[in-house]
Amino acid sequence: MSGGLKGLFDLSGRVALVTGGSRGLGLRMAEALGEFGATVVLTARKQDELDAAVAHLTRAGMSASAIAVDLGKPDAPASVVDAVLARHGRLDILVNNAGTTWGAAAEDHPREAWDKVVALNLTTPFLLSQAAAKKAMIPAGKGHIVNIASIEGLKGHPSRMPGTIAYNTTKGGVVNMTRALAAEWGGYGITVNAIAPGYFPSKMTKGVLETFEQDLIARTPRGRLGGEHDLKGAALLFASDASAHITGQILVVDGGASVI
Repeated sequence: MSGGLKGLFDLSGRVALVTGGSRGLGLRMAEALGEFGATVVLTARKQDELDAAVAHLTRAGMSASAIAVDLGKPDAPASVVDAVLARHGRLDILVNNAGTTWGAAAEDHPREAWDKVVALNLTTPFLLSQAAAKKAMIPAGKGHIVNIASIEGLKGHPSRMPGTIAYNTTKGGVVNMTRALAAEWGGYGITVNAIAPGYFPSKMTKGVLETFEQDLIARTPRGRLGGEHDLKGAALLFASDASAHITGQILVVDGGASVI
């Protein structure tokens, strides 16, 4: 890809780690980064799903590989960063997409479920960001971290829907972690931004959409849920030099649902 405006989006020669990248929104964002030249490393827990995702990206002419790992384990984030550096010698882009949720009324939410959601949704992105910054991005003097937050981290949860207090809390934490890391690491040439999706069809949202899909669509100005390509542009922007002077920002991608 040549210079000029198109060159700002060129990711050739760069290495991107996308967590939760074997399917759904993670895989869609990996497609965007790979299409613009990045070498993509995917993580997820299930090897078979990772193999299918890597094959899918490879068929499309992209450079991709995978690391099967449970990022909820304390030592996993740093070990994944070490593996990427051992394999590629650099890590330019980190997309913190892996996450989980738990549906329960706040007064009945199990402690063990709270701990699980906090560990994967908030602690893991911090530990990954910390390791990526310390071991790769600070020494290189540049890097892009893209956190996947949620509109659920920007407001209260609708009372008509099953409660997700741990999810909402962690996504709110991701929002302010993004701002805090952006402020602290800007001088190292690292940008830290977040995407806050609204409702997209996925394994995580399947149960909610079975009951509330039409209600959610009716409350969305664009009149639909998020689609296959709707996060790609945002991910590419925050992962590329096109966002060199953008940091600490939260980009909502929800079809306008949060403005009404």
